[in-house]
Amino acid sequence: MEAARYDLPEPDAFTRPYWDAAAEGRLLLRRCGACGRAHHYPREFCPRCWSEDVTWERASGHATLYTWSVVHRNDLPPFGARVPYTAAVVDLAEGPRMMTELVDCEASALTIGMPLVVAFRHEEGRESVPVFTVPAPGPRATA
Repeated sequence: MEAARYDLPEPDAFTRPYWDAAAEGRLLLRRCGACGRAHHYPREFCPRCWSEDVTWERASGHATLYTWSVVHRNDLPPFGARVPYTAAVVDLAEGPRMMTELVDCEASALTIGMPLVVAFRHEEGRESVPVFTVPAPGPRATA
């Protein structure tokens, strides 16, 4: 019998578009038609004005680092096998703040406000989960 997993979502009919998009490498947000604000995590109403006029929108995938913590101990499966890992809060370019994990980033190189991009943790037979990483270096300017 497989051990319980504490890192995987339990999608329902409402959140299915979010998880389907994640499987395709796209991050979705909800945007309110009444006040215009985007929000994350997905809800069926706007957490600012309570309007139910909200729709799915593709996020740019860009964010800045708000805060982070390196986790050295976690006994819940499968986190124990991942320690140390970096839990973080990022500010998405569209405005919402999102809890996530940073991957492929050295903790010693992290700074508040640094740019990040979305990536996805894919496991066969599981939901894809958005995580964030540093952007790949772009082309170098030449003189």
